[in-house]
Amino acid sequence: MLFNSIDFALFFPIVFLLYWAVSKKLNLRNALILVSSYVFYGWWDWRFLFLIIISSAVDFIVGQKLFQTEDTKKRKAWLFLSLGVNLGFLLYFKYANFFIESFVDSFRLFGGEIEASTLNIILPVGISFYTFQTLSYTIDIYKKQLKPTRDWLSFFAFVAFFPQLVAGPIERASHLLPQFKKIYNFDYARVKSGLLLMAFGLFKKMVIADRAAIYVNEVYNNAGDHHGVTYVYATILFAFQIYCDFSGYSDIAIGAARTMGFDLMKNFNSPYFSKSLT
Repeated sequence: MLFNSIDFALFFPIVFLLYWAVSKKLNLRNALILVSSYVFYGWWDWRFLFLIIISSAVDFIVGQKLFQTEDTKKRKAWLFLSLGVNLGFLLYFKYANFFIESFVDSFRLFGGEIEASTLNIILPVGISFYTFQTLSYTIDIYKKQLKPTRDWLSFFAFVAFFPQLVAGPIERASHLLPQFKKIYNFDYARVKSGLLLMAFGLFKKMVIADRAAIYVNEVYNNAGDHHGVTYVYATILFAFQIYCDFSGYSDIAIGAARTMGFDLMKNFNSPYFSKSLT
């Protein structure tokens, strides 16, 4: 499910109303967040839910084991299990086809020919975001910068939290996870602020980024039919397109979370005006 879709326009108000109806009951509220997040994520293809469930379960268990033992070798083994499972999923789904195609192309460069076909692997939406988010949890525990939670419900909800599941920002567990253990009161000013931020994000995404993409794609996909000035114009528009695309999605994510009382980190801070790569 995408933020700029009719599905989300129907989904979010329903979740919002149900959320505030049960907001005082912590376990019920977190259960609603978890179920809603799984519906949100599985809307496109429910089979990919198994990936996020497995990642969540592995890191929840690994977090407990890392905290319970002081043996260096055992702690490293548990950490490598977490890294292996999460990065293994990410590398397989994101890069398997790329490596197969590159391997075949490298043979062709030297005059050889090899028969191979890609696996037509579909990339699960948001896999990078939740992979690095759940990894940050186990790494922080390994470094003894965080204590693991014993509340599996809040942890699973933290990993799958739908506002930032498919577009970020990637949150450290030390910042976001404790928020699932707080009870929030309905704050009209905060809800209004969140809705306005969502509207601004949708404007950046749908009005600026998507409209700029029409011209940019026309030029970049038909380079031979255009001239130098057109390339410059298309490249300038592309800079606005990619900024408004990512920034718009981040604004929607932060705004949606804010309407429910959650505070997500700022993800874009004038990147084109930064003074360094850092």
